[in-house]
Amino acid sequence: MNRIEKRPLTELGYNFVDAAYLPKGKDEYYLRDQQWGRQGVYRKLTAQELEILVRNDNTSDDWNNIMVSNEFNPQLVQHCHFYGMVRIGKLEPYFLEFRNLRLAVGLYNSTITSCDFGDNVVVHNVNFLSHYIIGNEVILFNVNEMETTDFAKFGNGIIKDGESEERRLWMELCNENGGRKILPFDGMLPGDAYLWTRNRDDQQLMDQFRILTEKQFDKRRGYYGMVGDRTVIKNCKIIKDVTIGSDAYLKGANKLKNLTINSRPDETSQIGEGCELVNGIIGYGCRIFYGVKAVRFVMASHSQLKYGARLINSYLGNNATISCCEVLNSLIFPAHEQHHNNSFLCAALVMGQSNMAAGATIGSNHNSRGADGEIIAGRGFWPGLCVSLKHNSRFATFTLIAKGNYMNELDIPYPFSLVMNDEHDNTLKIMPGYWFLYNMYALARNAWKYIDRDKRSNKIQYIEYDYMAPDSMEELLHALPLIEQAVGEAWYLQEKQEVPGAKTCIKKGQELLLHDPATVAKMNIYASKVENSNRKAALLKVHRSYPVLREIVNLYGVRNILAYLAKQPDATFAQLQSLAKTAKRGPWQNVGGQLMREATVEDLKNRIRKGKIGSWLQLHDVYKQEGAVYESEKLQHAIACMMHLHGVSADGFTPAFLKQCMEQSVYTMGNLTEGIYRSREKDYTNPFRKMTYSSQEEMDVVIGKLEDNGFIRQTIAGLKTYKKTVKEVSKKWAL
Repeated sequence: MNRIEKRPLTELGYNFVDAAYLPKGKDEYYLRDQQWGRQGVYRKLTAQELEILVRNDNTSDDWNNIMVSNEFNPQLVQHCHFYGMVRIGKLEPYFLEFRNLRLAVGLYNSTITSCDFGDNVVVHNVNFLSHYIIGNEVILFNVNEMETTDFAKFGNGIIKDGESEERRLWMELCNENGGRKILPFDGMLPGDAYLWTRNRDDQQLMDQFRILTEKQFDKRRGYYGMVGDRTVIKNCKIIKDVTIGSDAYLKGANKLKNLTINSRPDETSQIGEGCELVNGIIGYGCRIFYGVKAVRFVMASHSQLKYGARLINSYLGNNATISCCEVLNSLIFPAHEQHHNNSFLCAALVMGQSNMAAGATIGSNHNSRGADGEIIAGRGFWPGLCVSLKHNSRFATFTLIAKGNYMNELDIPYPFSLVMNDEHDNTLKIMPGYWFLYNMYALARNAWKYIDRDKRSNKIQYIEYDYMAPDSMEELLHALPLIEQAVGEAWYLQEKQEVPGAKTCIKKGQELLLHDPATVAKMNIYASKVENSNRKAALLKVHRSYPVLREIVNLYGVRNILAYLAKQPDATFAQLQSLAKTAKRGPWQNVGGQLMREATVEDLKNRIRKGKIGSWLQLHDVYKQEGAVYESEKLQHAIACMMHLHGVSADGFTPAFLKQCMEQSVYTMGNLTEGIYRSREKDYTNPFRKMTYSSQEEMDVVIGKLEDNGFIRQTIAGLKTYKKTVKEVSKKWAL
């Protein structure tokens, strides 16, 4: 049975906060007054104003509770019903126009309960407006219901005075069973969500994260919803417990409930037709259009949901877009793309710069034993057309997965690889270094594209977009011995000899890969411990990819040295040698798109445990501090990787060594630039790509000429600059 309460009409608009929750000596308006801060500019109605209001078919339960500013024009209030205390700012005989919607300033045909209005607002046909503070020049047009409850939390994972713990909002990320659940809060960054979802066995750390969230918000009841200046809300049905920043645009939404919608003049947020959003935080500059459904979610700044997308129990990182498809229980780092109605993502940690193709199904392998497990995918994760993956799986950075139904759990430690499921041979096939061999254009252009599309105005976290970075290079240096060992084992088996220990196989494999690649090309090489099955996992074309992967590590070192010299033109070789003496390798973590040394992350967590980081804002300051030193730490890491690759100690970092590394890097840059051009050229020369055009001229008009490709031209110019820089450094230091 529906519980419908019947109360005296004289109570409508009053007793917003139960007396039990009011501090001693405070009335129900004390928090409202703190929020608005303009109550001193209002006065009571004059007799003439009251007469005009009544003549204009307005009513109030008590006209003494209608407060107005000195510039109030009663002629601009018509056919309205007021309950409780209502304060109205300046009303002048103008109309406001926004995208061809032109409406007269004033309040018309609306029921208004205990609200405050700024100057020159437009309120037309709002059937029920209750307990809101409306800013200046706001437009509210055709809204069915817009109200705030006394226990409104605006999407934050807190509870108000007198509420039970069951009312708290949790967001169940990365895992369907709720084992990694976190409390959403306004201002949550990808790094916050990452740190909180990890280390679940560290109860002290988990408790501190909860304390940080509790401290950030007030538990008192009675906060009003707010609508910032110049926000436009039209043709919406239900808006409940939603606070909205300035300059937002909401049109045609079905239901918005328990939300914070951040917006400001330079980063406006928009919500469009048919959307239903419940229990969420929407960051600055977000776009949500056309039938989107989102529940228990956080959208970081400049992210987008479009065309019927479903986002549930998930965090969507900055500058990410999800269209059409469904995403559940996932933590997604910045620069994620997912555009297809038949792609599905569930119970995953996706570390950014990722792209989900049509038909890709990540997870949802329900069985009788329990919910889905987890998938962890490093930066650059790209499951291709009709890929189906099984929990639990893990993928190194920049893994491309070819079409196929992958029936077993995968653990792919090879970055920049292509993974294929050969059903005919019943073999898993992995091609390390695929991107450098066959699709350099996409790899390089994506890195440039993500930087170009990063629209954040407040870049608290330094997001790394370069494919040559500490996380990928550490994985690469881990993968090289795995390739060497696999080659060594294959050789001993081919020679019908007993396979020796790992060290001996690694040594033999490296010798063959460096000095006899022709022999390696003829061998069948298999990886171990990459799939939870008994079938073989073949490594393809390692004789070609192995030297390229080594060259990439060398290029990573030289590029960072040249970047350092560009900022420190007076640096000497002795200073560089000094850096080499302190340079160290070690594991790094991707903390919401920001790369940090694992030792730094451990120190950060320890400071949180001890209360030395006492708020989320302080943690965000730490992100900024780490971002400020990232380039210098990356430089030391790059130097250490380069020395490790060549087996050189700090004493061996000589001018001759640096000259050798730089000369090799020029060769590598030339090959990469050539690869960028050739991988794009295939789209112009492949006859199957050309067959839909009647002529070369038509093709040029439709897709543009290859020689006019701005990114390729930029890359070629970059190679010339790189060669020039290397030559200048060599001359300066007499290398």
